[in-house]
Amino acid sequence: MIAGVCLGSANAQEGLNDPMTKAMMDVYNQELAQNPQSYEIYFRRANEYYKFNQYLRALSDIDNALKYTPANDSDMLFQCHMLKGDIYLMLDKQTEALKEFTEATRLDPTSFMALYQKANCEYETGDYAQAKIDYNRLRSNNGRSAEALTGLARIAVKEHNLGLASEYMDDAVAMMPADSDIYVRRSSVRRMLGNNTGAVDDLLMAISINNSPKAFQQLIEVSNEDYPAVITALSNAVHQAPEQGMFYYIRAVIAQAHDHFPSAIADYNKIIDENMYNYAGIYGSLAECQYALCNFSEALENVNKAIGMSRDNGEYLVTLAKICRAQQRYDDAMRAIDSAIEKLPSSAEAKAEKGRLLFSTGRYDEASTLFGELIMDAPDVPMNYLLRGWVMTDGQKKSADALNLYRRMASIETDTNSVQSLHGFALLFSGKKEEALKWAESALNNEKDSDGRKHYIVACLYAQAGETDRAFDCLETALNKGYANRYNLTVNDDARMNVAPLREGSRLTTLLANYSYIFE
Repeated sequence: MIAGVCLGSANAQEGLNDPMTKAMMDVYNQELAQNPQSYEIYFRRANEYYKFNQYLRALSDIDNALKYTPANDSDMLFQCHMLKGDIYLMLDKQTEALKEFTEATRLDPTSFMALYQKANCEYETGDYAQAKIDYNRLRSNNGRSAEALTGLARIAVKEHNLGLASEYMDDAVAMMPADSDIYVRRSSVRRMLGNNTGAVDDLLMAISINNSPKAFQQLIEVSNEDYPAVITALSNAVHQAPEQGMFYYIRAVIAQAHDHFPSAIADYNKIIDENMYNYAGIYGSLAECQYALCNFSEALENVNKAIGMSRDNGEYLVTLAKICRAQQRYDDAMRAIDSAIEKLPSSAEAKAEKGRLLFSTGRYDEASTLFGELIMDAPDVPMNYLLRGWVMTDGQKKSADALNLYRRMASIETDTNSVQSLHGFALLFSGKKEEALKWAESALNNEKDSDGRKHYIVACLYAQAGETDRAFDCLETALNKGYANRYNLTVNDDARMNVAPLREGSRLTTLLANYSYIFE
């Protein structure tokens, strides 16, 4: 699955500390100190906080702006309610947002955006009848409103009127055939209809029009749900336009993210061999794929090429550190990871790799401290807890401290039924084996696994729990679905989330030999 650690809060704080922004905020603070009822300043500062994801601060300021805005300044009141509605949306409080947009439409009944946001909130809160009324109002005000047609299509899906939903979106595309966003909108409706193949075709069309980042992000989301549908559509696109390097690249990125490394390598090499693109990222990605297949010499050659081609080579230095650690060249690995952190001081991936390296070299206290810092920076990332618990248990021999840490991990507010939550490991390592096994069964039953990753994760849990037969069953299912991360299968012993217990004897070797074709 394509995923990553959210650094939004850290980046937002850095933005607020930008010298120009900081100077402007200082001016706002001074003006409010002199005039604490200056609603315009509260509004401006709220906008700045909103821009930098500081939503609670923005909410406080916008409340003050509304408190002090004169009742006859309807324009300012309208803007305040719109901003407050947007803040609530970012806080995922649809009901509260609806109240703000409703008031905004009262203040300015002609505002397209206020009515559109009101209708969207009504849809999200399940008031489909009122949402349909408002989307139709939008459509009557503007017969070419793609937003209105998309909203009506989504409601038609909820009403099980699938033909009408498709008709609305086809009409929207016919009105705006050169607009990438309309294909993204139709794709979302097609996904609701269960037509992932059609959804992917629309996203590829959007990407073809203007390299739409939104379309690419949604393509990633679809691949996480239905990897075969995305790869099939991309293969069709490659067949129809064999000289378009972009489609090879997208297919390679998605195959790599889903641990189907030989396919990714073939596409990256195609791009290089036919001179479609030539930049550091291609070689960096090749190195990552070859590392995952334990082809360390080839990985080393490509990552060094990537490092030499780019000044912004921090991420490639992380890959270099991983390769060197796998080869037990710990001094080289440490030099690489320290250089990476110097260039990428906020990179959680780089810090986690340094922590693993510190463990490998017996520097357990330093590793524990570093993983503790990662937990403080991102307390909702489960892997950080597993990494520190591993160091405490196997390195520092502080089992009681590790137990408390796993209990903290188990209390993270997340979708614990998801395999990606790793909740079962928290249960297992805090002594609740039966609950952990139930979690594993539930996760496999409740989530579709189209690329083998979920079965690999559950195989890790079964292996750590001593459920060897169950672990091998899951591992074979993962391999059958194309899971080709040889490093994870044969080398990785980090964080007590691995299949290391299955490496005793010949059973794993035999299983991998039976599926050798997926690694080639």
